[in-house]
Amino acid sequence: MRSIDVSEAIDNARFGGFQWSIVALCALLLIVDGYDVFVAGTVLPTLIKEWGLSKPEAGALQAWALFGMMFGALVFGQLADRIGRRKGIAISFVMFTVATLFTGFANTPEQFKALRFLAGLGCGGLMPNVVALMNEYAPKRLRGTMVALMFSGYSVGGMVAAGLGIWMIPVLGWKPMFWAAAVPLLALPLILWRLPESLGFLIRSGRDVEARQVFAKLEAGKGLAAQDTLVFNETKGATASVAELFRHDRSLRTLMLWVAFFCCLLLVYLLSSWLPKVMQEAGYAEKASLLTLFSLNFGGMAGAIAGGWLGDRFGLPKVVIGYFAAATASIALIGFNPAPTVLFSLVFVAGATTIGTQILLYASVAQLYNMSVRSTGLGWASGVGRVGAIVGPTLGGVLLAREMPLQDSFLVFALPAALSTVAMLVFAFASRRASAPVQVAVVPGS
Repeated sequence: MRSIDVSEAIDNARFGGFQWSIVALCALLLIVDGYDVFVAGTVLPTLIKEWGLSKPEAGALQAWALFGMMFGALVFGQLADRIGRRKGIAISFVMFTVATLFTGFANTPEQFKALRFLAGLGCGGLMPNVVALMNEYAPKRLRGTMVALMFSGYSVGGMVAAGLGIWMIPVLGWKPMFWAAAVPLLALPLILWRLPESLGFLIRSGRDVEARQVFAKLEAGKGLAAQDTLVFNETKGATASVAELFRHDRSLRTLMLWVAFFCCLLLVYLLSSWLPKVMQEAGYAEKASLLTLFSLNFGGMAGAIAGGWLGDRFGLPKVVIGYFAAATASIALIGFNPAPTVLFSLVFVAGATTIGTQILLYASVAQLYNMSVRSTGLGWASGVGRVGAIVGPTLGGVLLAREMPLQDSFLVFALPAALSTVAMLVFAFASRRASAPVQVAVVPGS
């Protein structure tokens, strides 16, 4: 009879086909999530014309989905620590796909806002839970890479939104862009059938038979015998409360991650909401302006995958600091309205170092907290980030309404990236101090 620690077993085993299926399913979920988030940016110029919106009004229109994401991240993050990742993911997925579908029937800004708020609730709840689930099934040596690879689906969703918008909006208008959300609902039975529950949650809940069935599908569980017992070293961990995030010498690191999340999501949603409109006002045609959104998300996908690989080898904090420094420079340079080739290259780098860095921040949070509070930690970090996401489109609308020079606007846009660089430097120093061995003084003759 053996007592098998499932976390240790997964860390030491090969990453097998069952785990690859989790990557694929979570990536599929995030493709839909990314589409839902970025579709609003593709239709925004059309809505401004059709409904006669001012730029601040358009920014506020975008903010309603982000309000929903903030509350969704806070509520569903803690809820999933109690009811399980799988249920939390399913509830979130159904909520935002159905709400997005019905957004296509909105005829007034008020209807649009209400439906986008509901969609945001689901989107906000999905992210922390898929990150937590993937983090628990990936070996520690591959954790950053696998979370980043899975999360690249978010950028793919943004590219799908931009690509569909280039073809669909001029021909069919903006409403079919939301009706397309009916298609992912067909995948719900597959997700419920194939997506496993967290092993740690099953063991902690006393569902040993289900835990054994799931563990047996992993490479680590191939030699599982009937008399073997599965254990999880955090089974009796702390309760899922926000206070726990500030214990065990994590206060400063928690706060610095929250600052980085706030600034990073401010940038992601500022750029995704306003970049096409800004490019149109700078003289680019509608299709060319939407191509900048495609380039932004393509950069996000490339940046996430490269960052995850680099993070597993050199440490996530170092990579995140470098990414934020590159974001500061690239966003500032976009405002100088360079030649198209240089512009698309800068937008690509900005996407890699904002959207891509957002994904690396989720992986950083998942590694900071233990399983019993991981979804709570991810939910609160994401929720604080959503405040920045709300500020981003609103700030963009106000600045553009003031008709600031393009160069000055993008210099302002680059400031949050600079602040994030400083916050992650502090996080890295605090992490190094927390992991340093304690020196015990020995008194001679004692």
